[in-house]
Amino acid sequence: MAISRYIRAPKLNAAKLALSGALAVSALGATAAVTAAADSAPAQPAAAAVQQGVSNRDARVNVTAQQVLDLARAQVGTSENADGGGTKFQRWYADSARAGETVQRDGGNRNAYLNAPWCSMFVSWVGEQTGARTQVGWDAYTVAHAKWFAANDRWGTEAKPGAVVFFSWSGSKSLSAINHVGFVVKDNGDGTISTIEGNTGNGKVEQRTRPTSQVVGYGYPNYAA
Repeated sequence: MAISRYIRAPKLNAAKLALSGALAVSALGATAAVTAAADSAPAQPAAAAVQQGVSNRDARVNVTAQQVLDLARAQVGTSENADGGGTKFQRWYADSARAGETVQRDGGNRNAYLNAPWCSMFVSWVGEQTGARTQVGWDAYTVAHAKWFAANDRWGTEAKPGAVVFFSWSGSKSLSAINHVGFVVKDNGDGTISTIEGNTGNGKVEQRTRPTSQVVGYGYPNYAA
């Protein structure tokens, strides 16, 4: 990814501190890269904007939320290698047309994505593979991904199955403070949500239960009914 904060969820292994928002400056030449512990990430300004296009908010894809969640769930257990890379999600993103755009926005080169934190790349990959990318969006930078939903008037505070959920471990509600992203499976009705996330736990795709206090907001793809 390229600039601030597509970071995995908190980990117990202190040796695996995540990059807050981007690749290291030496890897990507990014102007706003921030190093942060995985459970704390102060907000940083976004890079110069090269946004994926704003789409017709009334458009709809012929893909259901359940189909997206089924594919996401089928990836559970997929793990990165010791260098934080090696996943098909990172390889796909590095080869994608979007990577060329985000390199232009954030600096560096495509190869830097191959070992970069990949939570947003996972969400983007699921959207691509199911045919829902135009509604799920694609980016390696969680803040830009969230802002795309907001620009399309598809941003809110209600947990819905298949929604793209954005987290800030500090509890901030600012889009610029976003650390992590995944898919909502369901609202548990007790102040928590069930999710499927990439680049979480020990660098895997996992099903998680998260407190809603860590949620910045939700992006709503316009799925088929």
